[in-house]
Amino acid sequence: MNGAARRAVVAAATLASLLTALTALTACEGAGHGGAGAGTGADAAPTRPAAADPARIPGLGDRLQRRIPSDTRQVVAVYGEGRNSADSTVVLYTKHGDTWHRARDWAAHNGKKGWTTDHHEGDNRSPVGVFTLSDAGGVLPDPGAKLPYTRSDSFAAPRWWAKSYWHDFDYVIAIDYNRVKGTPPNDPTRPEGRHKGGGIWLHLDHGSGTSACISLSRPAMEYLLRRLDPERHPVVVMGDRAQLKSRS
Repeated sequence: MNGAARRAVVAAATLASLLTALTALTACEGAGHGGAGAGTGADAAPTRPAAADPARIPGLGDRLQRRIPSDTRQVVAVYGEGRNSADSTVVLYTKHGDTWHRARDWAAHNGKKGWTTDHHEGDNRSPVGVFTLSDAGGVLPDPGAKLPYTRSDSFAAPRWWAKSYWHDFDYVIAIDYNRVKGTPPNDPTRPEGRHKGGGIWLHLDHGSGTSACISLSRPAMEYLLRRLDPERHPVVVMGDRAQLKSRS
């Protein structure tokens, strides 16, 4: 056998060995993911999710992504579980350079009837959109808020409400929907009229849906109050997951 023929035989044997090893490896990975039979057909090599774009807030389509101001470095994202659901998850994102980082997340509640893109007074739905966060306050003393904080007993929930609601407004952060920025959260002024609703806040949770606000645990509210910084131009992006993903 000449040299060329010998090299051809060696190459063929090497290729056969590699194919055998690859087949065994694929079968092993398939068994590890799903047990017997998982290593065949379309399930043999499930694809990994695409990496998130670090320059975007996860779960947002172009429509809402474009509405985040260019100088914003803090985003409170409220991911509603469904259009008619009162359950949601709140995530705080902070921006360093061009990259968004997930800081903390919490279980939360939104309007008891879910979400709407056309909020009106009394509809018991939270408005979908991007809104600035500029003022805070509550019944309790300032816990170290960076946002302007107004402490007043006037925030207290009426005592004719169910007792589980009495501490809702111990801490609040105003969502700048149909309100005058730079005023206490309980300022009643409604620039677009009362029919458009207002007084929509981040506030303490009572275990169920709200009239339109977003409610969180006391530790979550204290964390946000101590970290949301007007110099970082914080906003809230809120809505059910389907609306948040909408591109137009």
